[in-house]
Amino acid sequence: MKLGVMAAGLASMGWDKALDYCQQVGLEAIELPVGGYPGKPFFDPGEVLKNPRAQQKIKNDCQRRGLQIVGLAVHGNPVSPVRKDRVQHSRDYNTAVRLARKLGTDVVITFSGCPGGSNDDKTPNWVTCAWPPDYQKILDYQWNEVLIPFWTKKAKEAANEGVKIALEAHPGFCVYNPQTLLRLREACGQNIGANLDPSHFFWQGIDPVEAARVLGDAGCIYHVHGKDTALDPHNVRINGTLDTTSYGDLHRRSWVFRTCGYGHGDEFWKPFISMLRAKGYDGVISIEHEDSYMSVREGFEKAVAYLRSILIKEPAGQAWWF
Repeated sequence: MKLGVMAAGLASMGWDKALDYCQQVGLEAIELPVGGYPGKPFFDPGEVLKNPRAQQKIKNDCQRRGLQIVGLAVHGNPVSPVRKDRVQHSRDYNTAVRLARKLGTDVVITFSGCPGGSNDDKTPNWVTCAWPPDYQKILDYQWNEVLIPFWTKKAKEAANEGVKIALEAHPGFCVYNPQTLLRLREACGQNIGANLDPSHFFWQGIDPVEAARVLGDAGCIYHVHGKDTALDPHNVRINGTLDTTSYGDLHRRSWVFRTCGYGHGDEFWKPFISMLRAKGYDGVISIEHEDSYMSVREGFEKAVAYLRSILIKEPAGQAWWF
């Protein structure tokens, strides 16, 4: 396995300094933000797509620091009922799919998106329960009239480019757990898979180790984020985990994102890494820093140090003891 970074968190450093920093802390891989919510902090993907020299420079700059480009991040809502968002995020996604192989990767990381509750809606509508009956009608519309047609088309286009779509299961979007991810994959195409981010599973009550087992058995773990979550048991007991409290109001929230090792320790991370290995994943663990208690540098470097100590780097040896 390799240790990498979701580089949107390093955007304030600028391109060269961010790459130098990645080399300095000993990373081997980088996930580049190219649109959607992560933005386009390092280069204009549309312009790079038209310019082979710019593509080669990006690859050379990364290779010179020992960094493999392992994915293009374009998390967005390409099925949003808000036309401006839908058009922009779809355009960003399409560019990423066409650009990925030219930058040496075959993985594009994004969200499934969330439509409105009907063709008349003006905002996304994320359904979280099965009743009253209105919600079943919303789900039928979202899946059968929007999501499945959209992602069936996109899966075919990505396959033609030799690209895998790594959907990050995230509350607020229609794919938010293993079941919904596998449902979309079955309906739309086998090159749709997972960006397995344990942080979003923790606060839903999902065991990320078991999620890795199920998604690994389906052969669809295409990317993994290194990100942790801590639950506040006092606030959870009072309000549960569906929490719209500001991320800055740390004392009132039921959960917060944490640097790897600060939400969960070896009791989670070692079995998680081992399950990934057991299911054949030997790719990158891409650190995404969103810890409200730490600066980017401190939180990121603590994550690097912790994950470096538990990653399985070498191929398994033979069972010499029998």
